[in-house]
Formats: sequence, C-alpha cells, structure tokens
Amino acid sequence: MIKVNLLPVKKKKKSRQFPGFIVAMFFITIAAIAAGVFLSYRYSEKVLAKKSLVAANDAKIAELDRKIKSVADYEKRNQDYKARKDIIEKLGKNRTLPVKVLDEISARLPSGVWFNSVDLQNSGSDITLQCVAFTNTDVVNYVNNLKGSTLFSDVFLNESVQSQISGFNVYTFSLIIKVKA
Repeated sequence: MIKVNLLPVKKKKKSRQFPGFIVAMFFITIAAIAAGVFLSYRYSEKVLAKKSLVAANDAKIAELDRKIKSVADYEKRNQDYKARKDIIEKLGKNRTLPVKVLDEISARLPSGVWFNSVDLQNSGSDITLQCVAFTNTDVVNYVNNLKGSTLFSDVFLNESVQSQISGFNVYTFSLIIKVKA
C-alpha cells in the first residue's frame, strides 16, 4: 500500500551558513576597537603623567627662579656694600692726606718765599701753588726742596714772572705738584 500524505509537510529550511569573511571581519573589528580603546587609555595615562611632570617641573623652575633672584639681589647688595666699604676706607686713608700735604709744603718752604694760594685738583692728586719770592734763587731752592720730598712725585715750575710789589722787585711763580697715591 501506498500511503499518501495529503497534509502539507513542513519543509525544513536549509540553514544558510554565514560567510566566513563576515565573521572574521566582525572579530577583527572587535579586536581593533578593543586595541584602540586599550591604547587610547594607556596613552592618555602617559599624557596625564607627562602633564603632571611638566607642571611639577614648572613649579620647580619658578621656585628656582625666585632663589636665583634672591641670590642676585644678595650679590648686588654685597657689591654695594663692598663699594661703600672701599669708599669709606679710601676716605679714612685720605683723611690725613691734606694735612700731610700742607705740612710738607710749609716744611720745605725756604725763607723769602710765601704762598698766595693753594688749589687742589683731580680729587687731591694735583696741587697748584701760587707763590711769591724775593729772588729767583729762592724759587729754584723751593722747587728743589719739593722735588726732594717723598710725598710728591712730580714738581713742575709752571711760570715765573718778575713783578714789582710796593716798590720791591719780586718773582711771582706757580707750581704744579703731583701727590703720590
């Protein structure tokens, strides 16, 4: 006997296979996204670490700049102090110099010679004397006496002019003297 089934039979659908390249592409894409997220996270951490290092270095540089400025201020104050100290020491040493110079000029003065004026120039290193003498010999003796002094380095007779004062013939002369330092 033959059996005939008139009832419709459900046909099984053939299962279709996904193409392999789509599955492979899906997994490759997922792996690429995962790698991108991982690398992005890792490099963002490195960037944050570098930024914090830069900020720390900037703070350290600012602190060192303040220290350098304070050291420069200290050195400037120290130089000012040394300059003032040198000036004070120089003034202390030169305090007695005018007294010594005038004492030496008057001690070497022969009789027959007298001063009209004494001028200090170049902060006391050059002295100009205006003098009067009875004879030319007195002028020469005074110049030679001053040249023999250990306090003076150079003595120059600038001019000597014979003139008449109150009926007497006298010699008016000027000297330029350099004081040793």
